Amino acid sequence: LNAAIRRITLAQTAVPVLCGSALKNKGVQLLMDAITKYLPAPNECKLDFVRCYGDDLCALAFKVVHDKQRGPLVFVRIYSGTMKPQSAVYNINKNCIERMSRLLLPFADQQIEIPALQAGNIALTVGLKQAATGDTIVSSKSAAAAAARRAGKESGKKAKEQEDPVLATVEIPEPVFFCTIEPPSMAKQPDLDHALVCLQREDPSLKVKIDPDSGQTILCGMGELHIEIIHDRIKREYGIDAYLGPLQVAYRETITQSASSSGTLDRTVGEKRNLVTAEISVRPWLGEGTMLLPLIEISDPIMEQFSKETLHAVENGIKTSCLQGPLLRFPVQDVVVALQSLSVHPGTSLAMISACVSRNVQKALKQAQSQVLEPVMSLEITVDEKYLSVVLADLAQRRGSIQEIQNRQDSRVALASVPLAETMDYSTVLRTLTSGNATFTLEFSNYEAMNLQDQNMLFNKVMGMV
Repeated sequence: LNAAIRRITLAQTAVPVLCGSALKNKGVQLLMDAITKYLPAPNECKLDFVRCYGDDLCALAFKVVHDKQRGPLVFVRIYSGTMKPQSAVYNINKNCIERMSRLLLPFADQQIEIPALQAGNIALTVGLKQAATGDTIVSSKSAAAAAARRAGKESGKKAKEQEDPVLATVEIPEPVFFCTIEPPSMAKQPDLDHALVCLQREDPSLKVKIDPDSGQTILCGMGELHIEIIHDRIKREYGIDAYLGPLQVAYRETITQSASSSGTLDRTVGEKRNLVTAEISVRPWLGEGTMLLPLIEISDPIMEQFSKETLHAVENGIKTSCLQGPLLRFPVQDVVVALQSLSVHPGTSLAMISACVSRNVQKALKQAQSQVLEPVMSLEITVDEKYLSVVLADLAQRRGSIQEIQNRQDSRVALASVPLAETMDYSTVLRTLTSGNATFTLEFSNYEAMNLQDQNMLFNKVMGMV
């Protein structure tokens, strides 16, 4: 029987189902036995990608935790080769070489030091300072280059066209909520900065940035619960009673028309004259999907005329100007920026070139009829038949759009899309409306343009007029 179950599981024609309770420690041992009996061993499921490494080390860092005594501990899954302590490894994602001091085998909250570990196992490494969740760890840079050449031969691509051979990682969407975070005193600011750096390594979906105008630290996350958990961890693990500002939705801006702008920046710093003249045009990007960063177009004559450093300064100026839109200072997306002409006086600094380009891009964006985009979520609600109408009525008040209503055994499943701003405290409201007889899942879908009425209401709210 076991051989038959294993055979159909490996053929993916059936899926074994086991029942148990981790809380009461029921069925956990049977589940672990079933994994060894029915699922393929590491040497039986060689991925085509991993095969390019042969016997060289290839591992995936999938979790990072911080220990007060030992520093960052990185969990890695070894896909090929052997990992040994006191050895140098190459991080493909960070493009750096790190030295691993110790190799541990984790058993719940205990770790056993080991001399080596082979493919198929999970190890805990000590000493990796740069590795973060999702990074690919290999034995050396030359091993990664050799694997890329093998992968290129199999796919028929040239060596220059072949990308770095990294393992597939979790796709992290952009944060949709943000709030300010402040320490209880200025003396605690370095400790808070250290805590946020550690938490970002552990959680790639957490983003931290500094507001260029106010200097405040901005915490960006995937939802209310996400930010609350981060706040609780800062207090519990790092002993910092940080203050969180009000939760805000991460809106974005775009343009609906084409526009152009030209201008000259003439500044004398010391005895050095800085003179730059630039002409910039912007237009909406009409391709598929979403383009978070501006698409920069520079003609061949301009690229041949100026150095790489000058062109890099131009790109920096364009990207900086798109960080804050002309309407409500939200990031600008889905925009194409073209450099029409550029004139630079000899001896002009790169910072002045970036400043001139940034100023002209901002002028062009103001003339291009900007529009606010709001994040829209995909909502799935499972509810009893008798509460369906009241749930749908509540969704209509939240500017929700019902996509489909399905039957699932004795319950109804409503699939809808709703603006993120309308989902604040929705779990409490739904529990009240249905007397606790409903569940829901919420997932980011896309950004959509706001109508003029909602945009004006948002403008008044941001400006403190309501």
